[in-house]
Amino acid sequence: MIHELAALDRATGYAVIQSRRAAETLAPGPSFRRVNVLTPSHHRLERWSLSAELARLRLDLLHSPDFIPPQRGARRHVITVHDLHFLHYPQFMTADSRRYYNDQIAWAVRHADHILVDSQATRDDLGNLLKVPAAKMTVHMLGVNRAFRPLPPAEISACRARLDLPACYILFVGTLEPRKNIPGLLDAYHHLRASLPDAPPLVLVGRRGWLYNDIFRQVEALRLAEHVRWLEGVSSDDLPAVYNGAAVLALPSHYEGFGLTALEAMACGTPVVASDRSSVPEVVGEAGLLVDPDDVDAIADAIRRVLTDEALRADLRAAGLDRAAGFTWQRTAETVLSVYRALLT
Repeated sequence: MIHELAALDRATGYAVIQSRRAAETLAPGPSFRRVNVLTPSHHRLERWSLSAELARLRLDLLHSPDFIPPQRGARRHVITVHDLHFLHYPQFMTADSRRYYNDQIAWAVRHADHILVDSQATRDDLGNLLKVPAAKMTVHMLGVNRAFRPLPPAEISACRARLDLPACYILFVGTLEPRKNIPGLLDAYHHLRASLPDAPPLVLVGRRGWLYNDIFRQVEALRLAEHVRWLEGVSSDDLPAVYNGAAVLALPSHYEGFGLTALEAMACGTPVVASDRSSVPEVVGEAGLLVDPDDVDAIADAIRRVLTDEALRADLRAAGLDRAAGFTWQRTAETVLSVYRALLT
């Protein structure tokens, strides 16, 4: 989004607030400058210490893309609320994370002058759960990086060899955490193998989040160790080829603020089986197969259909590519910039 803002707005001066330890500088144009701060993110005193550090900048507007803003960092405050999964599913969080988010979300939405959300589902949640007025919120669907696109077979094969991936596989991409419903996916995969013994391996791509140990225990309990592969360190450069090489992406999450991995898969021409809950239907639409994440048989059947029905695979590939083309970061940035300008008028 920052890169698209740099292309859209050359007149405004932007300060990109970063940890002094951050290696990458997120300042893509001459009107952007990096400002280092000492305050660590998600620290219990973050709101007050960051306020003190920002006072010298005399900012007109501060946008906090992870929704906890400082007590006072600028004349106007914009926050992005990606989702409220910690209110829907507190059991899926660690105790520390519950305290950090649950103790501050009500204050944050009252304090903000305007709230950006990734989906209509999150906008509805904010209205229903926290009574945020509709006029205070703007939906800005996210974009998909241009790197996610259909790739030449040689590039896919080279990545497959580099990561030692099988010729055909079912793919999951995301952080290993409870709301992603990986145990449900493993149960569904176990059911799938019962009816389709030659089903391709399941490849889990993502870093460990929290409360993930049950996932590995379940792999052993279901005797799937030979059929499930976990890749934690896949680089952003390799990820498009990993999507391209998959027969299907499975995303049976209990809750998603947006469902970016489904969009990335569609942009690569990979068929998608995804949850019918929260924001995911807004992203996938009719371009994928939507299933109840609590229905193991439905997940297994949808994956089986994609694997065995060549015509369905072709239809989903074409529909996914067409739908993904409408999600651009330029459109996201245009919406964000219109909010900035309205607040500063």
